[in-house]
Amino acid sequence: MSIDEKIQDVLDKIRPFIQNDGGDVEYIGFEDGIVKIKMLGNCADCMLLDTTVNDGIEMILMDEVEGVIGVEVVDN
Repeated sequence: MSIDEKIQDVLDKIRPFIQNDGGDVEYIGFEDGIVKIKMLGNCADCMLLDTTVNDGIEMILMDEVEGVIGVEVVDN
C-alpha cells in the first residue's frame, strides 16, 4: 500500500466524525512529510478548525502513517 493510500485510508476513518458536524476533508497530496488537505462544508470556516486539524487529524495521521510529520490546510 502506498503512502497516499495509507493517508486516504486514515482520512476515510476520520471522515464520518467530521461529516457529523456538517464538514468534510479532502486529501490534496503529500510532500516532504506534510499531508495537504482541504476542509469543506462547515469545517472550512469553523472557529475550531485549528483544533480539529492539529489535535485530531494531524495527531492521528502522524500516529498511523509512517513518514507523516505534519498537516497543512490548503486555502479554500
